[in-house]
Amino acid sequence: MKSFRNIPELLLPAGNLDKLNIAYLYGADAVYCGVPRYSLRARENEFSMEDLQTAVTIARNLNKKIYFTVNNIPRNSKLGSYHKYLEQMASLKPDAMIMADPGLIHITKNAYPDLDIHISVQTNTMNYAAVEFWKTYGAKRVILSREVSIPEIKEIKDKVPDMEIEVFVHGSICIAHSGRCLMSNYFKNRDANQGSCNNACRDLYKVYVTNPKQNDEPMELITDEDGTFLMNSKDLRAIEFLQELCDAGVDSLKVEGRTKNDFYVGMVARSYRKTLDGIKRGESFDRKWLEELDKLSSRKYFSGFLTRGMEDQIPVEEQNFQNNEFGTSLQKTHHYVGLVKEYQQKNQRVIIEVKNKIEMGDVLEVINPLSEDVVPFVVNEMYYKNNLVDVVSGGIGSAEITVPFEITKQSFLTKRIL
Repeated sequence: MKSFRNIPELLLPAGNLDKLNIAYLYGADAVYCGVPRYSLRARENEFSMEDLQTAVTIARNLNKKIYFTVNNIPRNSKLGSYHKYLEQMASLKPDAMIMADPGLIHITKNAYPDLDIHISVQTNTMNYAAVEFWKTYGAKRVILSREVSIPEIKEIKDKVPDMEIEVFVHGSICIAHSGRCLMSNYFKNRDANQGSCNNACRDLYKVYVTNPKQNDEPMELITDEDGTFLMNSKDLRAIEFLQELCDAGVDSLKVEGRTKNDFYVGMVARSYRKTLDGIKRGESFDRKWLEELDKLSSRKYFSGFLTRGMEDQIPVEEQNFQNNEFGTSLQKTHHYVGLVKEYQQKNQRVIIEVKNKIEMGDVLEVINPLSEDVVPFVVNEMYYKNNLVDVVSGGIGSAEITVPFEITKQSFLTKRIL
């Protein structure tokens, strides 16, 4: 296998400053974040303008990149205040703004012509002519629709080689075309294009069909033991196909998930970082990273639309073309039970933020941001508020566990459940 000198940027989501720090620590080259008013994450988004300033400082100190999201499609009511928000964001000098609405892009380019613009996936860009259009309008990068395949990506890059191309490789998939959906607006008056989607497509529905031969008597359509999830797509996972994406000339690999927890951000960053590093060294894909990603909650994984048309190029054992199957309930192999806040050398204890229940005798696995190894240990001694305890539960705050070795700060502790 050939070695690559130029590896695509690894771009992770940041829903708050803690997740931003985790993303960088576990291997991200860049993060994206934004204030709720102009972001597609209006809910569960903790960023203020002051937080964005802090985020930029962190990025600069680490020599990493940071992009601001202004990727919703606003109504008239949001246009009046945009100039004030734009002035504040531009003054922070992000590496780029991720944008979707032509009106906001027009305002931004007129006011700050030197501010780099990345065209959001919300524009549904699927062909090289559209990429050429955005190039003529001064955009630096286009984030392609999730519905584009790797062969199509390669053709786009070949036709417009001087335009940066970004592709989603991991995270939730929307049943609508790259997120342009009216279900949430229709059912709950919460507009997905304003960042307020209520994920109605993931609800459990009872679906009935009628049989004219049985006097049109309604009969429930059953999918499986979890119920009927007609619109709840599996989650995207393209880690097996990073080599092909490198070959296609992709400039940035994007992970979805600003509302996901710090464990998700760190584990995905770590797995994709290690895989990209392996590609750079000319190594074959290590399938252990599939098992690492299985530790995260998912609606089962598939390769989305990326691998359509590639059946004859990919070994049978790596093929995953079930693009018409939908996910059901969440599944994972491990519970995330704690985040290491500090290691105390004097008493060989770690202080952890407890995420899920830990009991005496549990075998915990340590996932270190600085190592590929996953190291287990048995819980033999545990303290809460300086009292020896047999069990701690998520949400109680901090607890201490005696460990037989030093553990790096911001390591994850997990417990196998499958």
